Formats: sequence, structure tokens, C-alpha cells
Amino acid sequence: MKPDQLERLLHEVAQGRLAPTQAMDQLRHFPTETLPFAQLDHHRALRQGHPEVIFAAGKTVEQVVAIAERLQAAAGGFLATRVTAEQGEALLDRFPEAGWNRLGRIIACGPPPDPAGGGTVLIVSAGTSDLPVAEEAAVTAEAMGHRAERLSDVGVAGIHRLLSAGARLREADVLIVVAGMEGALPSVVGGLVQAPVIAVPTSVGYGASFGGLAALLAMLNSCAAGITVVNIDNGFGAAMAAHRVLERPARVRGGAEGA
Repeated sequence: MKPDQLERLLHEVAQGRLAPTQAMDQLRHFPTETLPFAQLDHHRALRQGHPEVIFAAGKTVEQVVAIAERLQAAAGGFLATRVTAEQGEALLDRFPEAGWNRLGRIIACGPPPDPAGGGTVLIVSAGTSDLPVAEEAAVTAEAMGHRAERLSDVGVAGIHRLLSAGARLREADVLIVVAGMEGALPSVVGGLVQAPVIAVPTSVGYGASFGGLAALLAMLNSCAAGITVVNIDNGFGAAMAAHRVLERPARVRGGAEGA
């Protein structure tokens, strides 16, 4: 249940439009709902500002659909990452209104928050091979209510491509920089902009890249101060970090204005 849903429910009870027993019925699975294979955290939206997200990897089709159904009922939508083709087809059969980004292996269902209240997240990817991770980050950022913009194939092998987009880099509120191989792109971007930079190493590369470990170590050792680094191929985690960077100041301002 989202904060605005709970607030509406409490108002209806306080104003006598809804009986306490009816409200209890709506809160029956609050904050936790137990399934045979999962414990769903319906309290997360109140606690962290976003609903629970489905990590589809390793789950059966039936498990993913069942979890999605319960999240949809509780929060009006869901986000599922690392979705396989079989899982995706089943989810679209059950939720025709959902949007499936096949490249990013991610499905979003339900109306996202108004992006006018969010920030601009620019997802910068070094190469076309990094796009699956970049798209996971972009869809997640959009689902959290932010404007996700893409700047693709601007790796350091042709650095003029990045430098020609200097205005776009400077206009973003947060930048997510996705790169495999030697992982140099976040350092370059971090030396050009003032906004927070979140680096995502990918497992793209030849043998000595060690499945993304070389890029991860390069980003952790960046000489550009203030870069944040997430785990290998973790586009979702990068977008959630960007969401927290953007959401917290907005909430503080909102609280101050309300006071």
C-alpha cells in the first residue's frame, strides 16, 4: 500500500465514509502477506518510498505471476526485473497493460508517478553491448517517477562522441554511467560534471575483463572524486540509488513547505 492510499483510507474512516471493519479488510495483508514461496512486504512503500520489486531470476513463471498479482492488488502496479521470455509472455497475458522492455529484461505495470515531480536521470552507456543494463536502469528510474534520458555508445574508444554531448551531461540531475571492458567511462564523466555520478560495471568484455571485475575495480579506483559504484550489471541498483539522491531533498522540501 502506497502512502497516499493509506492516507485516503484513514481520511475515509475519520470522516465516517468507511467503517473501521471495512478498513481492516483492506489492511488485512498489511504490512506482510505470506504466500507458500514468498513473504510480500506491502509496508515497503511507507518505509522506503517505493513498493517491493520482483526479482524474477530463479523464480518459476507461476511464482512471478502470483507475486505480481498480489503487488498489483496492494499497490496498483508492480515492477519486475530480470524477466525471462517465458515469464514475460505470462505476465503480459495476465497484465496486457504492462510495458515490457525486452532488451532490459524488465516489466513495469501501473501508472508511474508524475515525472514533473522527479528529476532527470541521464543514462550514459559506453557501448551498444551495455544497453541491456542501461535499459534496466532507465525503466527503473521511470517507474520511480523520474525522467530517464539515454546517451548511448559514447565510450572512450571514441571520446569525441561524449564530449560533443557536453550540454546534456551538464543538464542532468544524476548520471548513471554504464560501461564494461576497462570501465574508464565513469572517470571521464566524473571529471566533466557537478551532478552525482553512479557507475555501473557490466560483464561485457574479453577474457581479461573477468566478467566485469576489471571494470568494477577501475571504477572503484577512479581518480574522479565522488563517484558511486554499484555491483556488476546492476542497472536496477543504480537507478534506485539515483532515486534516493533525488527523492530525499524533495521530501525534505515538501515537509518544510507543509510545516
